[in-house]
Amino acid sequence: MSSEAVRLAGQPPHAAQAWPGFARSLIGAAALIGMAVIGFVALLDPYGLRAAPGRPPGPIMDANQRLAYPQIARGGAFDAAVFGTSTARLLDPTALDAAFGARFANLAMNAATPDEQIRLAALFRAHRPIRAILFGLDDTWCAADPPARTANAFPDWLYAEGAPWGLLRQMNLRSVTAAAQVGLARLGLARPRIRRDGYAVFTPPEDRYDLGRAQAHIRANAAERTTAADPEDAPMPALTRLDEFLGTIPEGALKLLVFTPIHVAAQGAAGTAAGRREAACKRRVAAIGAAHGATVVDFRIASPLTSQDANYWDALHYRVPVAAQLVADLKAAVATGADDPAGVYRVLAHP
Repeated sequence: MSSEAVRLAGQPPHAAQAWPGFARSLIGAAALIGMAVIGFVALLDPYGLRAAPGRPPGPIMDANQRLAYPQIARGGAFDAAVFGTSTARLLDPTALDAAFGARFANLAMNAATPDEQIRLAALFRAHRPIRAILFGLDDTWCAADPPARTANAFPDWLYAEGAPWGLLRQMNLRSVTAAAQVGLARLGLARPRIRRDGYAVFTPPEDRYDLGRAQAHIRANAAERTTAADPEDAPMPALTRLDEFLGTIPEGALKLLVFTPIHVAAQGAAGTAAGRREAACKRRVAAIGAAHGATVVDFRIASPLTSQDANYWDALHYRVPVAAQLVADLKAAVATGADDPAGVYRVLAHP
């Protein structure tokens, strides 16, 4: 278009010539802002990409355990860990440290699949000598076709050695928000969501406990779990992976395989398909434990613990005082290798 045509269009000639410069400035500004944001997130490191045994993780601010826990697996002075689902989350590492003379992290994740647990455990094992390992087992380990993932985001790259391209992969609004929260926590203006050893009380405060409400939840949860069980002799592929993983743990390390104590109403009743499947699963775990010098403890039985509604928030989740007692029971089980005299647990295998 000629300059005369531009004038006729009501636009001065220098305006058209200014557009390329404006576009370059805009692109340059966007690039600088992008680099600043990347630098901001890298500096505050909300997912612990720089965490290592000699460099503990910083404040843990992201509530998604699948994003938060890899940094604990990589960093800190831990030589022991808990893996499992929410039924093992309330085991306090401080109490486990005192019971077993190790440095525990609790890396149990809500609704974690066996694959997710093994992936996290492998990451933990790769970065330190192992003194103790504890798996809290539930019925997903016994399934013939356990799910690989849940609806929760599981960033595979964050579990890979070195977290390749981590600085760029983590760039999103969530990581920027988490980085800002880490900055506030470092300044003392915010509290970490999870302790640096992975522990957090996820149940409501004990002073809000309501037995009637808990009983309603127990009944509802038990009804939801009345589904057809896998056949007794169906494969248990997750236990094959557990067997393989335990083979990578040093011989002298403490190995604990624990069937966590869900309410009796949610357990497979004796003589039912679910009960037979549970019994077969326990026999398989006992054999795996015996082969690897592990102590296998079964709280998933009808007992004074699991039959008391007041011990539970719902059919799966026990209360904080129960968790403290479980640690004491585990210490006794490891020390004696015998069933609990009060019938709270059975020892299925012991070195």
